[in-house]
Parts: sequence; C-alpha cells; structure tokens
Amino acid sequence: MKTKYTLALFLIGSLFGCTKSAQQGDEQMTDNPLLSEWNTPFGVPPFDKIKDGDYLPAFKAAMAEHKKEVDAIINSKEAPTFDNVIGALERSGKLLAKTSNVFYAVNSANSTDSIQEIAKIVAPELSSHYDDITLNEDLFSKVKAVYDEKDGLGLEPEQEKLLEETYKQFVRAGVNLQGEPKMRLRKINGELAELSQKFGQNVLAETNNFKLTVTDKKDLGNLPESLVAAAAERSDKEGEWVFNLTRPSVNPFLQYSPNRELRKQAFMGYALRGNNDNEYDNKEIAAKMAALRAEKAELLGYKTHADYVLANSMAENPQNVYGLLDKVWVPAIRVAKEEKEAYEKMMNEDGIKDELQGWDWRYYSEKVREARYNFNEDEMKPYFEVNAVRNGVFALANKLFGLTFTEIKDAPKWHPDQQVYEVKEADGSHLGVVYMDFFTRDSKEFGAWMNDLIAQSNDGEWVAPVVTTNFNFPPPTENTPSLLTFDEAKTLFHEFGHALHGLMSNVRYASLSGTNVPRDFVEFPSQVMENWMSEPEVLKLYAKHYQTGEIIPDDYIEKINASAKFDQGFATVEYMAASYLDMDWHTLQDATPQTDVNGFEKLNMDRIGLIDQIIPRYRSTYFNHIFNGGYSAGYYSYLWSEVLDADAFEAFKEAGIFDQETAKRYRHMLSQGGTRPGMELYVEFRGHEPEIGPLLERRGLD
Repeated sequence: MKTKYTLALFLIGSLFGCTKSAQQGDEQMTDNPLLSEWNTPFGVPPFDKIKDGDYLPAFKAAMAEHKKEVDAIINSKEAPTFDNVIGALERSGKLLAKTSNVFYAVNSANSTDSIQEIAKIVAPELSSHYDDITLNEDLFSKVKAVYDEKDGLGLEPEQEKLLEETYKQFVRAGVNLQGEPKMRLRKINGELAELSQKFGQNVLAETNNFKLTVTDKKDLGNLPESLVAAAAERSDKEGEWVFNLTRPSVNPFLQYSPNRELRKQAFMGYALRGNNDNEYDNKEIAAKMAALRAEKAELLGYKTHADYVLANSMAENPQNVYGLLDKVWVPAIRVAKEEKEAYEKMMNEDGIKDELQGWDWRYYSEKVREARYNFNEDEMKPYFEVNAVRNGVFALANKLFGLTFTEIKDAPKWHPDQQVYEVKEADGSHLGVVYMDFFTRDSKEFGAWMNDLIAQSNDGEWVAPVVTTNFNFPPPTENTPSLLTFDEAKTLFHEFGHALHGLMSNVRYASLSGTNVPRDFVEFPSQVMENWMSEPEVLKLYAKHYQTGEIIPDDYIEKINASAKFDQGFATVEYMAASYLDMDWHTLQDATPQTDVNGFEKLNMDRIGLIDQIIPRYRSTYFNHIFNGGYSAGYYSYLWSEVLDADAFEAFKEAGIFDQETAKRYRHMLSQGGTRPGMELYVEFRGHEPEIGPLLERRGLD
C-alpha cells in the first residue's frame, strides 16, 4: 500500500523513449528493446520483447549516456543559466530513467533469479553513478551560480521550485563534504544500496519458503470455499491443503482455523521471517543499515537519520512525528486492551483456560465480530469479485473526474495476469495508461504498491503518464473467480488513489510530477480514495454478486458500516508499533550496529507498552518499507496522511460525495505534484489546516 521508490533520483527527469544521441549510439545496441524507440500502444514498455539479458547492457549504455550529458553541462563554456544547467540536468538521463523504471517494476512484481542477480550487480553501480553527479563540485558550482541569482532571473513558480529542489538535492547529497568524509559517504551509499537489495530478496525467499500443510479438513474450519480451493491447488496431493505466508493465505487461516497449534505455526512463521539464523537472516543487515544511516546523517551535519529525512517533509522533525504518534497511541492501546479482554473471554468460554496469544487474535476477533454484528465475511466476498471492485474504482473516477477506462487488449505485459487500460478525459482525449497486476505469486514482493513507468511532463512536449498498480490478491481457482475481503477491496481503492495522483498530474517537469511529493503527503491521495468505497451510493455502483448480478443488500451495507470501527484498536496499534520501531531505528546516533536486534526491538516495544498479543505490523527483519522501500523514518506517513484524508473527506461529505466543484478543487491539488509545499496545497483545497478529530472519530478512538 505504497508508492515504490527506486534508486533513480530526481536527476533522471522525464522519460519518453530514447534520446536522439542514444539512437545514434553503438549499432550493436539497436536490438536491445530498452535502448530502442518503443513502437507500442501509447508508448508503453515492450515487455513482450524485453529479455532478462537486455537489462545489464541497457543499464551500462544508459549510464554512459547520462554521464556524457552531465559532462557536457560541466564542460560548457557558456555562462550558467537556468536552461543550460538546471533545465539540462532535468532533461538528462532519460534513457536511464526508462531502463530503471522498467527494471525495478519487473524486479518487484515478476522477478527471476537472473533479475535478482542483476539487481545485486546494478545497485552499487547506480549508487556510484549518482554519487558522481551529486557529489561533483564543478557541476554544483554551476548549480549554485544559478541558485545565487534566483531572485533576479524572472523564473516561473515551477522553475523556481525545480531550482530550489535541485540545489537542495546536491547539498543533501553531501557535495560540500571534502576529502575523507566524502569518500566515506560514497562507500556508505554503495553499501546501503547492496544491503537494501539483499534485505528485500531475503524477505521474498523467507515468504516463499514457508509451507504449512493441513491434512485434516476440519482444521480449515469455516475457511471460504474459494480459499480452500486455492490451498488445495498449492498441494500435489489429494486431501492436502497448503498455506504460505502471503496475506491472502496466512491471514484467512489465522482467522478461521480452529486448530490452535497450526495457527501458532502459521503465526510464528510470519513473525520470524528473516529471523531464523539461516542464509536469509536479516538481523545483521537491518542493524548495519541503521548504523550506516546514522553515520551518514552525522557526516551530513544531522543529529540522526530521522532528522535528515524529516527536514524534507511536512512533519519537519522527529519530535513532531513522536508527538503525533503519542497522541494517537494512548487511546489506541486502551481500545486494544479492551478488545483483548473480550476475545480472551470468548476463548475461555470455548474451554481454553489460557491467556490469549497472537495466533488467537484473528480467530476470536472474527468470532466476536460475527456474534456482535452478525457479520460473516464469507457472505460478503461474492459481492467483491476483483473485476467488480476494479469497475468500482473506474466508476468512482468517472463520477468525480469524468475519466473513462478502455482496455488495451494488445498491450505488452510482464505477466499474463496483468490488465492494461487507456485512461481518457471526459472529452475523449488521452490522459494516460494504467497497468493492474492483481494476483499473488512467488515472483512478486509482498504487499501492494504503485509505480511510475513513464512520469508525466510537459517540457517542450506533452508526455502522458503510464503507471502500474500491484497487489497480492488470491488468484482465481478452477471453479471460482478472485473474491476479495472488504479490506482487500479497500487496498484496491488505495492503490488506485496513487495511480490517479500520477495520471492526473499536470506539471512541466517530470521530477516534480505526480507522486514526487514529500513522503508524508504521498499517502494522502491514496487514503482519501478509501473513504468512498463504503459509502452506500458507491457500494451500489460496484458491489454486485458475481453469480447473480444482485446489488449488495442494504442490510449488508449496514453491517459493513456498523462494524467499521470494530478491531480498530488492534489495527491502529500494530501499525503504530511499526511506526515507532521505524523511528527508533532511525533516531539512533551510534554508528556501531546493534548486536541484539531482537533485544532492541523488544526494549522499544516495551517502552511504549505494546501488549504481548500484538506484534508490529512489520518487525525489523521483514520491514521492507524502511530497509528496502524508501520509507525509512517515514512509515508514520500513513497516519500523518490519514489525518489529512479524514479531514479532507469531510469537505466531500459537507458538499456531497460526488460534488463536482469539490472534486475539481481536489483534482487541481493533485495535479500540481510536488511543485508546491504539501500543506500549502492542502490549505488551498480545504481552507484550513487538518484537524485530528475526524481521524480519531473514524477509528473509534475519540
């Protein structure tokens, strides 16, 4: 449930096929589809022609071309101007952006052993390549020359922002360091790039390697038939059901299996990923990355890595983040303890005279929810078939913004499961392309995310965006389509919010477009989308029984909304525990790696009073967001953004959830990408800064 950031920095700018000089390059490269012009529908990547062996030569050629482009800026005898320095940097690296965006999208969603090996090779090379640019003093002297004259250049607001961000990126990268500190910084950057790749690959391996085999059908309990069928298909033997650690597999098992011992095995398998003292163990990697980040922050003049990261965010500093977390933690842990008592009471009534454990929580929360609200998730799922939910987000985007979606049947894909759609404006003009990759598989990372394949820009010519959304939903079986839980349907709305942020961008420069905004603003548009999905008017647009076509009954809608605050203590606490853990790792000032990662984690969870029955949503050894995903010292941003989105949706509730004037103002805010500060954009839309009250009320924590 995130946007996916790669090593490709802002300097690589927009991308729209090869640059002219690339096409005039070495003739032996012309057969490489990554280095050729993309003659595909709307210029999407030619996934059907790209082979694993194409990536490394493309990276090498693209880095060489980027170096030539940057060297030309450095060696120019002309006086530095905005266009020949800042504009030229923005225009440089298009071939590298093109290659990087495709490679990292595929590496996340449909990886192979050879792609993972390429990622290991390329990570330090890219790190060194970008260091050669951002740490180049001669180049920075030209950037600084333009920056020092900014007030007299008569720049447009977006040009001013690009100049400011370019200058700031060089300074934050460490260009002003000299001698040994600069050499050490380069070494740290390279190590971090390698460690990050290894961390993510270990998580994927640990997730895929775990298998729980069930041989007695009664141990499946009331598991929905579609998931029973999926578990049966994972086994080679009749009468066996296999579960893995992907969420569509492990969470339902924990929710429905009456076999407490098997639930424990599944829970502990999930909780100990990367923490098994084997070749995929991530404890040493996590500790070393945190220590290297602390050392890098000190080199750059910051107290901690969190201070470094947050200086470029809406939150500004660690104190403000901890302040927000503390404000929500107190009511959240109180409600979670109340939930724990209710579940433990039911467990004791079942004859289990024991304290509730982590592997009991989902099982008894489901029982209590069904008893309290007469809410049976299995009854609901036929109304949330994956294509119906997809149609729901399309219908919502149409009602709010007039957008339409037409499937591109002949579009090249990286996997046959993908669906590809042209997005059009209300007047029929082309807006962009969205890829949707719904189903879990061994080659795909855990979770859900959005990528840019081609970022929108308009610097001389309009470049239409191409974005991807990626999920881990249960695939269809031989007899049933992919049926989603309500929370999984919410994830589809969430990621589509990121997609709309990229698609509706309308800026000049690619590095400021779409989701290129501060980390604690990027989740705001995605979380706003979640608000609409449970509104009765919206549910009736898409929640239709996959067999009968019946619109979801009113009493089901009432149950959904009546139970919306149920188990929110657990949901809030597990998320916030991970947010605290992220901040605790990244407010360390000691560059010596922690020798006891599990002890460090326990110490900090005890400090906030986390109860034993709940573990952080992501423990240190599988916390991909912060060790392999660009969210270090930023996982809090979901909560920060939720304060924004809860307050923002009040504007729609006040005016009408499909109010066109409000939608127009909201789209205008998103269209500006990172060209203006996030809070400035928000206040312009809402008329005031966000208030925390709507968030607490929505989660039942007020």
